[in-house]
Amino acid sequence: MKRFLYNLLLNIGFILSAPYYFLKMYRRGNWVAGFGQRFGQYDGKLKQALTNRRILWIHAVSVGEVAVCSRLVAALEPRLPNHKFVVSTTTSTGMGELQRRLPPQVSKIYYPIDRRKHVQRALGTVHPEAMIFVEAEIWPNMIWGLQRRGLPHFLVNARISDRSYRGYRLGRFLFRELFAGFRGVGVQGEADARRLESLGVRPEALHVVGSLKFADDAPISGPRLDVSGLLRQLGVDDSATVLVGGSTHPGEEAILAGVARRLRERFPKLFLILAPRHHERGGEVGRELEGLGVRFAYRSEIRPGYQRRPGDVDCLLVNTTGELRFFYERADVVFVGKSLTVGGGQNPIEPAALGKAVVFGPRMENFPQVVPQFLSRGGAVCVADAAELERVLGELLESPERRAALGQAAREVVRSNLGGLEKTVEMILAGLPR
Repeated sequence: MKRFLYNLLLNIGFILSAPYYFLKMYRRGNWVAGFGQRFGQYDGKLKQALTNRRILWIHAVSVGEVAVCSRLVAALEPRLPNHKFVVSTTTSTGMGELQRRLPPQVSKIYYPIDRRKHVQRALGTVHPEAMIFVEAEIWPNMIWGLQRRGLPHFLVNARISDRSYRGYRLGRFLFRELFAGFRGVGVQGEADARRLESLGVRPEALHVVGSLKFADDAPISGPRLDVSGLLRQLGVDDSATVLVGGSTHPGEEAILAGVARRLRERFPKLFLILAPRHHERGGEVGRELEGLGVRFAYRSEIRPGYQRRPGDVDCLLVNTTGELRFFYERADVVFVGKSLTVGGGQNPIEPAALGKAVVFGPRMENFPQVVPQFLSRGGAVCVADAAELERVLGELLESPERRAALGQAAREVVRSNLGGLEKTVEMILAGLPR
């Protein structure tokens, strides 16, 4: 009965939400490529690549999970030389990251919409030996399909937020058997383990391994971006001090632009790079910057032969995907977005692993195990509001020594947390069919 009710409600919800869903895909761009895959329709080329192979299917929802997925693939491939890896994602930005980070022998596909016939079609095509879900992405029809076929499935880097926990508890009549079916679950902390056990995960399946986002580096198979060369095209000198606002959300771009304009009176070589979390907001942010009188250039405009004079541009607006890491490498100070005007926070580990001075706002709820470590060990600075952000950035720009100390402490926090990846790999290997 529960499966009938779920599918009935899912189909009603799908019909009602389809216009919004497809409009969102259209705005993000690149929606045509792989469109049929969202309905479990995969081409002959993929089917041929999977024929007579032992398949391990890994699902990374979007950009945030892709870095974890790429590390997992790199760690598992040498241990499973006879397996073919298939990695799926839900968003076009996630697919772009998969194409950039993973080698050609790894098949990249879109995850099917969780309608029963689409899931059955996908499982019938891929024929996985096992499936790994990165973080807490629980879709009932897919899990039921795996259980019906007797296929082991794993959940890695799991973290249960307050909101998710309330939702799963409310629907525990549905989700309890789904959680109970996982062969292994790697969680970020003890609190997550307790929550997942209360939701139905078997105690013997739980493994507290820490966050898999802690890593010195995530493999990148594609071309690198020469940020210094790109900035020279904008007339920005190599000696410029660079402030990067990474994965920003509405309201944060305007705050950073205003702070940078005022700080430039003290630090005339300060250059601002804004990288909104969703690149499709580029036009919206650009209009906002124009209204503020900010002299900026779009990243997408900069091609061979493009050249601006020194002093023409004060800000680069990144309206492309998959390049944030390269801008972090050039940064002197990094502000981590979704932490000042919007709650949740974005990942502070990537700039920390690069030894950068990291600043974020007070709303970093998505990283409850991570943020306290950085703050207690002097590896990041948390600011309460825009005024404190301006004060702290001014202090950091004035002191290269303090920036270096922050960056070194941040890198030490990352290094002290390594090891979770190997524990996760061991958990998966122990649960695979022999």
